[in-house]
Amino acid sequence: MTRHLVRRAADLPTPPFGPLGFRRTELVGEQHGSVHTGFGLCELRPEGRVPAHVHSYEESFHVLHGTAILDVPDGSYLLEEGDYGLLPTGVPHAWRGAGDTVARWADMLAPVPRARYGYDTQTVPELPARDPVRIDVRDPRTRSFGHFEPDRMDPGKQSQDLLAVSASMRTALLVYSGITVKMMVDSDLGAVASTMFMVQYAPEGVAGSHDHPFEETYLFLEGEAEAVFDGEPHRLGVGDCAWAGAGCVHGFSNAGQGPLRWLETQAPQPPPRHSYRFTRDWEYLREALQP
Repeated sequence: MTRHLVRRAADLPTPPFGPLGFRRTELVGEQHGSVHTGFGLCELRPEGRVPAHVHSYEESFHVLHGTAILDVPDGSYLLEEGDYGLLPTGVPHAWRGAGDTVARWADMLAPVPRARYGYDTQTVPELPARDPVRIDVRDPRTRSFGHFEPDRMDPGKQSQDLLAVSASMRTALLVYSGITVKMMVDSDLGAVASTMFMVQYAPEGVAGSHDHPFEETYLFLEGEAEAVFDGEPHRLGVGDCAWAGAGCVHGFSNAGQGPLRWLETQAPQPPPRHSYRFTRDWEYLREALQP
């Protein structure tokens, strides 16, 4: 038996802010049957902070709204909407509020934090609160961060004179069958346990039913999707979240007239071969082998 999960934006709980002005809404975690994925939405008030700590899992993030300051041993960074990054296992880090609005970001934790081990998090001595710098994705020294803009999902904006960063796999697009994929956090950025990337479907975009030997999470940011998980249909829109466990047969199509876009994660990282098992291919073989 495989597992999947659908979380509607309208039904999500709203936990109170903690005394330090931070809150996290868990969307996927150990209680949902996940082994490799902890996925949530974090919010930090302008005056809030998250004290320095370390995890026994890797953490990736994508800023959805507002600004926040991230302190790490190498320096302090002012993160803005569209910025993303990776915090490897065991790296001390802390968050500080900034700007005049609540900062909001999605986080991906892999493997899943375990309640019986204190959610695999420990506090450490505070890091220096240095003046933060913005992310410079063209600086070769910036090895753990990047920036995303929705218009970079346009295949027509992939020439060198239009790209904002130098050519690499993180600036390239994978385009097929009305579907565009842009990698964000992967092994190229230093991740070992997970990936994070953006997916966009044109109005005719369709992905037939398939499954994977890993877990996937989807946070819908634009448009409407017609999704099927193990035979169950779901109409998903902005703010909704879904999770497919390993072996869950799923497929998507664009149910609207405009683009459909979501943030996607995978854990563990896909194997070099056979990461997709399309139902149609094996049904074709079954028919071809009939006497």
